[in-house]
Formats: sequence, C-alpha cells, structure tokens
Amino acid sequence: MRLEFLEAGPALLAAGSMRVLAVADLHLGIESDLSRRGLHFRSRTDERKERVIACIRESDPDLLVLLGDVKHSVPLATRQEFREIPGVLDAFRKEVPLRVLPGNHDPGIERFLGDGELLPREGAAIDGVGYLHGHTYPDPSLEGLLLLAGHHHPTVTLTDEVGCSLRAPACLLAGLEGDCIFPGRQGCSGETRVLFVPACNELAGYDIQRTVAEPFSPLSRCMRAGDAEVFLADGTFIGPLSALGEHEGD
Repeated sequence: MRLEFLEAGPALLAAGSMRVLAVADLHLGIESDLSRRGLHFRSRTDERKERVIACIRESDPDLLVLLGDVKHSVPLATRQEFREIPGVLDAFRKEVPLRVLPGNHDPGIERFLGDGELLPREGAAIDGVGYLHGHTYPDPSLEGLLLLAGHHHPTVTLTDEVGCSLRAPACLLAGLEGDCIFPGRQGCSGETRVLFVPACNELAGYDIQRTVAEPFSPLSRCMRAGDAEVFLADGTFIGPLSALGEHEGD
C-alpha cells in the first residue's frame, strides 16, 4: 500500500489493490454557525466541493471515503446544510462511489446518503487500511492496521529565525498503545498506527502540539507522541514531533 498526499484538498490517497481517496472534515454549513457568533463569511461550499473533485480527477480513485464531519451544525441540520449538502454529495457520486464515516457533527447525515454509503462510526477496514472519524474508540477489527482519521484538524506553525511564521495543514503519524486504544484485548495482531488527516475545511485548524498537550479523543490520548512524525499536506516530511518544539526555541 502506498500513500499519496494531495495538497489541493487536502486529501490522502491509499493506493493498494484499490485506490481509496480519503477526505476529512468538510464541515459544510460552518458559515451559518460562525454568523450566529458574529463572524460573517459567504458560503465557501462550492470551493470545497471543487477542491475535492479536483483531487478525484487527479488521483482517479475507485472509492471516495469522507472521514466524518461532513456537516457542521449539531444536533440539527441548518437551512444552509439542507440547501447545499445534497448537491455536493451528488457531485461526488457522479465522479466516484462514495462512503461516509459519521463524525460527532454528523447526527442525521444518513438522510443525505444512499443505501450502503454510511459506514460504522467505529470505523471500517477497506483494502487493509482502517478508516474512521476519530472521536470514538476504533472497532477491534482495526487492530494492527494503519488508521486514517479525521476529527483533529491538524496544523503546524513553523517560525524562522527572523520571526516569520507559516501556519499550514499537516498530517501526524503515530503509533498507538495497544492496551490503551483496544482495552481488554488479548494478544496482539501487530502495531496499530494512526495518520491524522488535515481538515478539508480551510476555516478549521488545530495545532498539533496543542493536541499532544491536551488530547481530546481516544486516538490522541493513546498515541505514542515520542515517535510521532509530522508531514505537510503535500507530503513534505517535517521531522519528528519533537522537532517542532526545538524549532520554536531556535
């Protein structure tokens, strides 16, 4: 299995006997929520849709997997979501078969999906890779696999010696402590690793170092931060997670 990073999404392609394109955290309808909080943005749903379609056409996948938080409003869908989500998902279906792992922002998402498109919230294995949103403990059947997860919206901030900073979407790859992420399991079927996929929604971002310092999910609580590695959304290898702290101190 080979991983390909698509910066335009950002998205990730897992290429094995199948080509599976993973896109995380679209958060369609986020503008309505921000407006209620006094932050006013025009809807950028069409731009997000076009970025995903561009990734589909570039990578030619057999399947598109949305890693949860397709919608934003909780618990009910807003008028914006009812207006925009059906057209976005139909546009994806015209390009490639679709599967959705429901996230914590996705109550009621099934009303927008067809038969067989909704996968279990605890995750599913496809062609030897595990896919889940990342807000729950993974299904035990995913033990020993590489897990592609959303939910964490990973970003990094890189600062040079004169104080100029770059804040960018990133991917975080880490091993998971087996007895932590699969409590009560007997034996071991190999190392389980997680790759946190950056959010496709450009308004969503959460610094990787803050996730490590204040973990907020089973995956982030159970990851081995000491041997974690960081990549930019285009696949550029930044280095071990520890290098981010060293870089800031230079």
